[in-house]
Amino acid sequence: MGNVRTPAEPPGKNIGDGEHLAVLGYQDTFERSMSLWANFALGFTYLSPLVGVYSLFAIAMSTGGPPSVFWILIVGAGQLLVALVFGEVVSQYPIHGGIYPWTRRLWGRRYAWMSAWIYIWAMIVTITSVAQFGSGFLASLFTFELTREATLWLSVILLVVALVLNFTGTRTLSRVARIGLAAELVGVIAVGLYLVIFQRKQEFGVFFNSMGVQGDQPYAAAFMGAALAGLFLFYGFEACGDVAEEVSDAARRIPRAMMMTILVGGVSALFSFCGYVLAAPNLQEIVNGKDADPIPAILEAALGPIGAKFFLVIALTAFLSCVLSLQAAASRLIYSFARDGMMPGHQWLSKVSGTAKVPTNALIVACSIPLALCVIIYLGPNGLLTQVTSFAVLGIYVAFQSVVLAALRQRIKGWRPAGPFSLGAAGFAVNVAALAYGIFAMVLLALPGSTGDFLADWTVLTGLAIVSGTGLLYLLLARPDAKSTAPSGDAVEVAALLREHQGTAPGVVEHPLRK
Repeated sequence: MGNVRTPAEPPGKNIGDGEHLAVLGYQDTFERSMSLWANFALGFTYLSPLVGVYSLFAIAMSTGGPPSVFWILIVGAGQLLVALVFGEVVSQYPIHGGIYPWTRRLWGRRYAWMSAWIYIWAMIVTITSVAQFGSGFLASLFTFELTREATLWLSVILLVVALVLNFTGTRTLSRVARIGLAAELVGVIAVGLYLVIFQRKQEFGVFFNSMGVQGDQPYAAAFMGAALAGLFLFYGFEACGDVAEEVSDAARRIPRAMMMTILVGGVSALFSFCGYVLAAPNLQEIVNGKDADPIPAILEAALGPIGAKFFLVIALTAFLSCVLSLQAAASRLIYSFARDGMMPGHQWLSKVSGTAKVPTNALIVACSIPLALCVIIYLGPNGLLTQVTSFAVLGIYVAFQSVVLAALRQRIKGWRPAGPFSLGAAGFAVNVAALAYGIFAMVLLALPGSTGDFLADWTVLTGLAIVSGTGLLYLLLARPDAKSTAPSGDAVEVAALLREHQGTAPGVVEHPLRK
């Protein structure tokens, strides 16, 4: 887009990344080698429509039938509202760590500590689950029997390979993210289009046919139960902001990368989901819950054994890239948390490699805890992976909405975002709509199940309560917020400083659309 401004963008001179960071109170110490496309690739491979659709297709179909595809549109629209709010925030605060520094500068130290604590654990559990699910692709590719031991060791391999790649620096992260992006696009859009055009077994009207999934009950309940088809899919765009200090022209590029992640990810997921539905030769069996893992059979029937193997290579590339992106995002969040002195071992965790310019110690933590969780899952009962990971999505949505709520609070206090990406007068309405959507999504995620098994039905809220409770206890006893002198709650003041640097402070004529 060059130097062309959007109508809502403030006029005046462009301030550089280093100057912008200095206004925020930090030194520019990282290598800014990540371009717009590399930043988009990072967010996209974290969001990973291939991983999300593959993991949720059978559950969505057996819960809500083919119409569950509409949750991709509903959740995509809602998360786009959230991404617009995030875009304004990161444009003013292009700082490593994303949700932690944003909530700190929008509200305060304690509020940020709790938001980041929940988000860190949600990310770490997500890294674990993606590595565990990816082990199945690795086993299928090399025709291993997927035993519990094989799942453990293959998950360890994925985690360690991703760690080694992350150690080599941001350039490697960017390259692998772009490769993962290409693999995702081939795996979801190209394969989806091929299935729709050449292997279609169902009519397009099937997406308006519940195929009896609701039984004797109203279909609305079944449709609401299928919300996970979208809710599990649309996060990852925030990772674009987690690596802000490694992106060139971060205040402009990261908001664009976030929007691209949502839009391209949503379109990709639609192609993929629709392709599997339309190409399924035994769709009624899938809807009836008789086929718990239908995608391999659909692909082999449509692509043949060789084509299915090729897809496995693409899928495995996407899983590795997803683990890599997750590790990178989690490490930058941990680093940002530690840099402000807000967690135990902060001096060790805030060290940056002198050669690769990455937070190596934070990366070690982002790998070692998922490794430990893999061992716990191996030693635990069957189904523990689902129980351990089920709270992660709600935790991520809670962290997201902590940013949205804090931004709305600052707007009420008079904050006008001063970054180059701004929604202008529409910002308040978008912020309110994003918060309303977020509350709706969290209610859907937190609703207990109806199996009669207390542990299974209340896993989501139990997991969130444990993480929140331990975090609150540490906050009250250790008072990490009292040991940090980094700035907080300064959105209005920083906006004024940035306008001075841009030449748009009070007394300078502003663009008429900004008045």
